[in-house]
Amino acid sequence: MVRTTAATMLTETPMVSSAAAVMMFALTVWPGSVPTGCARILAVETVGGRSHWNFMSGIIRALVDNGHAVTAFTPFLDGDRDNYTEVDISRGFPVGLDLDLVGLLDHFRNPFWTYGAFVEMGRSQCDVVYGSDEMRKLLQDRSQSSGEGFDAVLIESFWSECMSYAAARLELPLIYVTPLPLIAFMEHAITGHVSNPAAVSNLMTVHAVPETFVERLSNVALLVCGSALQRYKELVLKYTEPPKEYDLLDPVPPSLVFVNRHFISDAPSPVPRNVVDVGGIHLKVAKSLQKDVLDFIEQSPHGVIYFSFGSTVKMSTIPESVKKVLTRALAQVPQRVLLKYEEEMENKPKNMMTKQWLPQRDILLHPNVKLFISHGGISGLYEAVDAGVPVLGFPLVGDQPRNIDNLVNAGMAISMDLLSITEDSFLKNVLELLNNKKYSESAKNAMKIFKDRPMSPESLVVYWTEYVLRHRGAPHLQSRALNLLWYQYYLLDVIGFIIAFISLVIFVIYSIFKYYAAYTKRLNRS
Repeated sequence: MVRTTAATMLTETPMVSSAAAVMMFALTVWPGSVPTGCARILAVETVGGRSHWNFMSGIIRALVDNGHAVTAFTPFLDGDRDNYTEVDISRGFPVGLDLDLVGLLDHFRNPFWTYGAFVEMGRSQCDVVYGSDEMRKLLQDRSQSSGEGFDAVLIESFWSECMSYAAARLELPLIYVTPLPLIAFMEHAITGHVSNPAAVSNLMTVHAVPETFVERLSNVALLVCGSALQRYKELVLKYTEPPKEYDLLDPVPPSLVFVNRHFISDAPSPVPRNVVDVGGIHLKVAKSLQKDVLDFIEQSPHGVIYFSFGSTVKMSTIPESVKKVLTRALAQVPQRVLLKYEEEMENKPKNMMTKQWLPQRDILLHPNVKLFISHGGISGLYEAVDAGVPVLGFPLVGDQPRNIDNLVNAGMAISMDLLSITEDSFLKNVLELLNNKKYSESAKNAMKIFKDRPMSPESLVVYWTEYVLRHRGAPHLQSRALNLLWYQYYLLDVIGFIIAFISLVIFVIYSIFKYYAAYTKRLNRS
């Protein structure tokens, strides 16, 4: 069955009037009649990463399953269903799948360069999203969108204030989705607050918690420089590039922020009231494994090691020298190895099975899986925590070193550097994780903590979304810090006043003593 998009309908009927065209678009994109009291949500995916979409789709699934109607602009199509309609924006959309590993590491080696690159990426994604024909028509027909149409905008915030344009244009409550465990350098713009660098690690650091002076110093440097570079790059692009439609309206702060975070994999930190942690919402009920994979796992008397770097990195692009170290070491363990690998592998060990794609969630939940070798993506780590499986981490970029270090602190992981490993060190750590019961016991304990919640992530999403809608954007949840200028937030005006007052007191005291000394000197002379 071929699905007709709004753009196709409009291009194939040139004689249709503009009013009729808008109506045709509305009929195509609008989810149709929904039960009374259910909301109509406009969801927009702004990042071309499969793990980002998995988090967004988990939130959408919770809303749709509870009767709300969602229209999703996304480059990842899952198919329409009741109360859920997709609009394809994949044309021209930068999608990060199966990237070259060495190129990725070189690209993001310098964290300070990364900040500016991410801002450019964010604005380029706004160009694609807000430049699509379907989105243009939707935003132009404001009365239909905000009147009888949508009730809220759900969008991923990614390093640029342009993401809020749809909500500002339609004058609807804005709900941000953050698939990373931190809001990072948009934190002040989004919530009005900045996490204390003495206690909360920066997204780009390699440690979970800043414990030493050097770690706190580097944390402060990354926070200050990163925030300044992000803001500087945003302003430069905004005022040096040709005018963009999404720059014509001031960015709006969100009513709500859903963050992919849980305290078992991220150190506890203070958060504003409108920030809700829903880590693990992408997790689905396990499905049956395909026969050859299931047989491989169940016929492994010593268990199975699962090895994958997710959907972003192409495993076959690992340097040959590193690949040989990995395969030679894994050939020596009694366990079988299940490896996500995109090409035919030369000299593949006898105890290894490779597949271009593997159902990671379903594999990790099998009781015969004893170890997960991962790059440290937060979604995959939640799958390991939920399954109670120890992790050997090879963090690559971004938040991954921090994510792995959090699990190291939880006692269920070991972290290594991929490009500097040796066969002996790798084999030693694999056997340590497999044979030392403390890692499996810590993993099981982390699993219990992860699952012990007063409300499921799905229930939190539904409750807080409906709360925001019931209270017309719930402005009372937003921090008053959003109303402060940057120097007011950091109390620089108060500190300046105190310094000026103390200086005045010191000057007055000094002047009194100076006058007294001079007066006494004159008396002595007379």
